[in-house]
Amino acid sequence: MNEDQHTIVVGLTGQTGAGKSTVSAVFVEHGFMLIDADKISHEVVETGMPCLAEIFDYFGNSVRNPDNSLNRKALAKIVFTDKRKLESLNSICYPFITEEIFRRINAYAAQGCHFILLDAPTLFESRASDFCDMIISVVANPEIRCARIMTRDSMTKEAALERMNAQLDEAFFIQHSDYVIHNNDNLEQLSELSGEVADKVKIYLSN
Repeated sequence: MNEDQHTIVVGLTGQTGAGKSTVSAVFVEHGFMLIDADKISHEVVETGMPCLAEIFDYFGNSVRNPDNSLNRKALAKIVFTDKRKLESLNSICYPFITEEIFRRINAYAAQGCHFILLDAPTLFESRASDFCDMIISVVANPEIRCARIMTRDSMTKEAALERMNAQLDEAFFIQHSDYVIHNNDNLEQLSELSGEVADKVKIYLSN
């Protein structure tokens, strides 16, 4: 739970390809301030950042570009085919990510913001869920998710399945969330449902 009673943090997470980005955008339209953990995860591994130095120390030059930036494709190829390597990467990055999330929550609270949406693909794994007053997960059928990932990221089915299999399964999200959005239909229906959920959440958590 968030210690500031006037600031409510809703965690948004879910499976890759389930449509979380659409849900996030609708919540912002309904008055939520956004903290995008995925963007933060990119920021902490920018050239010269301490987190990136730790990644290079562990994974070596195979993930280092000539300009000392991170070779994301090389790193992804390693961690999405080796669960232990993924866990090691997460153990390096999560402390930096959660520290920045906590800083931004406090900054929004200081500005008097009442509703914050923490959009985090690895909300549970990073334990950023500890910051949240409510958790919403977005899930979808595997075949639908796979097709979306292949189109969105221009990748093969094999690569898409590797990313899917590296995540928590649907049962975990359902069991550990206060509300679950199933997105097996079209974008218009998802947007409409997300708007209804956003309004209900604001009313419920305000009482």
